[in-house]
Amino acid sequence: MSFWLAERREGQDSDWICRFDPRFWTVNFPRPMMASVVSTAPDALRVDVAFLRQGDLAGLIWESEDRHDHPLLAYEARADYAGATLSFRWRSHGVIALDAIAGPTLTIEGRDADGAPRTWYVRLWNYATGTPEDAQVTLPFSALSGGFALPGDADPVWPGDIDRMFVSLAPPGFVAGSEAPLAAEVEGWAELSDIRCEGEGAMLEIGNVVIRPTGLAIATGFDDEGVQTPARLVRNVLQLGYRGSIVHYIGMSHHFRLSAADGGFVVGAAGDPLNTPTRAWHYAFFAECARAGFSPIASISYEVLAQHCPSAWLQRDHLGAPALTGYDPPSTLLSPANGAAMAWLRSVASAMAALMVGAGVPVRVQVGEPWWWTNPDGRICLFDAAAVATFGGAPPIIADLRATLDSGQTALLDEAGAALAASTEALLAAVRTAVAPQPVETHLLVFAPTLLDPATPEARRANLPLGWAAPAFDRLQVEDYDWLTAGADALRRKAYAEIDARLGYPPHEQDYLAGFVLAPEDRDQWRAIDAGIDEARARNPHEIVVWALPQVARDGFVRLPDPLESDMQAFDDVPYPLALGLAASVHPEFSTTVAVTASGFERRNALWSDARLRFDVGPGVRSEAELGELIAFFRARRGPARGFRLRDPTDFSSNGMTGTPTMLDQVLGNGDGVRSAFPLVKRYGQGDEAQVRRITRPDAATLLVSLDGVARPDGWSLAPGGVLQFDNTPASGVLVRAGFLFDVPVRFAEDRLDISGATFAAGEAPSVPLIEIREAA
Repeated sequence: MSFWLAERREGQDSDWICRFDPRFWTVNFPRPMMASVVSTAPDALRVDVAFLRQGDLAGLIWESEDRHDHPLLAYEARADYAGATLSFRWRSHGVIALDAIAGPTLTIEGRDADGAPRTWYVRLWNYATGTPEDAQVTLPFSALSGGFALPGDADPVWPGDIDRMFVSLAPPGFVAGSEAPLAAEVEGWAELSDIRCEGEGAMLEIGNVVIRPTGLAIATGFDDEGVQTPARLVRNVLQLGYRGSIVHYIGMSHHFRLSAADGGFVVGAAGDPLNTPTRAWHYAFFAECARAGFSPIASISYEVLAQHCPSAWLQRDHLGAPALTGYDPPSTLLSPANGAAMAWLRSVASAMAALMVGAGVPVRVQVGEPWWWTNPDGRICLFDAAAVATFGGAPPIIADLRATLDSGQTALLDEAGAALAASTEALLAAVRTAVAPQPVETHLLVFAPTLLDPATPEARRANLPLGWAAPAFDRLQVEDYDWLTAGADALRRKAYAEIDARLGYPPHEQDYLAGFVLAPEDRDQWRAIDAGIDEARARNPHEIVVWALPQVARDGFVRLPDPLESDMQAFDDVPYPLALGLAASVHPEFSTTVAVTASGFERRNALWSDARLRFDVGPGVRSEAELGELIAFFRARRGPARGFRLRDPTDFSSNGMTGTPTMLDQVLGNGDGVRSAFPLVKRYGQGDEAQVRRITRPDAATLLVSLDGVARPDGWSLAPGGVLQFDNTPASGVLVRAGFLFDVPVRFAEDRLDISGATFAAGEAPSVPLIEIREAA
């Protein structure tokens, strides 16, 4: 398959939206408060807020440049608002009203007429008619002024260069900059309806690309994407060609209701575990999924932002150090042995399931990567007070999970695994009870690089417990992105086999999560991810899920769908049936642009790193019988539609051009302790100037392999595409070499063969042009 990292639209379909379309507003706010925005009608939106501190302030944002949508679906960047007028009906409750001193203000960030950065503060009440909580607001950008009292405080806005604007929402009793907690959580909302933009620039061009279904599902995440409207997210998912499930990670930092305690804010108070903005957003999200034909999966995690987790709930190692991830700020892992922590987690899962029922989607719940955390120095976190009590009061210490363990320590890991499995079973039982008699589909997500790390071989006792074996869950979901992007294919293959053997889920009851690319500078990792998708398809899983939409949109990833006539794009792994005569011709070609300067000097740019071969095999046809065989072979290939193998009579060996292969012929690379796959190559020339050719159609029976010059007759296999795959990863620094014979993948160059019986009988050879097929970079 193939993919594209799109940076912008280049002639693809577009449409038009009204500027200030409700779907494309976002919210922003400081932790620990919470806010969300949903589009409630084609011309309306609603913001829900939950304030915790006196200085909390939320912003409803419109940006002149679309930074959230996929590049093929983004609206045009337009910073000039001159001549445009925005109007809407404002309604609010639980936030400072329009007429108050700290009431809703439109903050405009941009530049003045001279290009100097400026910010204007436009009091909405100055442009409103009605009451402080129900008013009609009209904002003519070319006649708009900041300042509290007009005209005395007027600060005219320059509308020609605006980056973004946002409406502020604050709690009653707002104290700017104060981190003091409010007496209790304050909830509020604001609605903008009958949103209209009139005048110049009232319409914006927007990408309207629709990718044909790719056969893939996708994942989303509330922590990353909850600032957008659900309609915006689902539009991206649908038009990028994803179908079926949306695995939705509820997250670890925003969904929960918080209360003040010990100088901070923590989860776990009695009552609704979800804050109101989260409830409003997820109900809308699940409903959008239903309208678009998607089936969401609510992913519940044992992970919680550490600053909001009660101290007693944290997993801890034997020294008392808490389980802390590498995020900034760090998250932590809930102890499966802590009754209060697990009861709270069950309430979160049950609340999400109830929202799914209300929105009319099937209840599908994933338990996402539940595990006992191991600190970087090998100290596993099995020793919080609740866990110690669960394990008998004085469990044996495991100071380093990487060391050899005795029977008592391995028995403790087995106990920990049983406790973990019991906690997930109880969580799912709570969900079933909460939504009965509605059926519940259950999923388990496991992260192979951590659970099956060779450095901690006994960790699987605790973190891949036999209590998860089929049929404990309806579906097993596996992700391995660390190993995938690092090229650790031997570890990946072993992990699949071990997970299959240990848990017993057949392929049609497994999903594969492909991704993700953490940082934009690593976007080249999409190549490995795309190849991993192709590899996963060969295992026939129930579903392949791309992880996740934030990275897909950021990097412009487009998975291109299978061709409509994919059977006509195949390669037939058969040789050209006729021997090539001495008169057959071979033509290596490159693509080079040559620019000649006015002074006669040349500037040359090589567009191809490898030559492409052309052949004319017509002179090899020696008889009418062979002519008939050629015509039959041509028809079977549907002309140029299907490829086949051709042995180049001038160059078919790794040893020189036509020599007998040896195990030392071609250097494939050096082991690094991680990579187990080494593509076959042949080099032409010496040193850094050598031209490297990928060999994708080797003769498998001739392949000879060596490691550091020592023959390796087994312990490897030849994967499709001419890739040498070792069962065990070669050690760091080991030199991998190989020898082989090979064929060239080719196709007929033309849709017809021009053959005349008369001229052939007269001894004139036909022309049968072939062209090499590019199969690998």
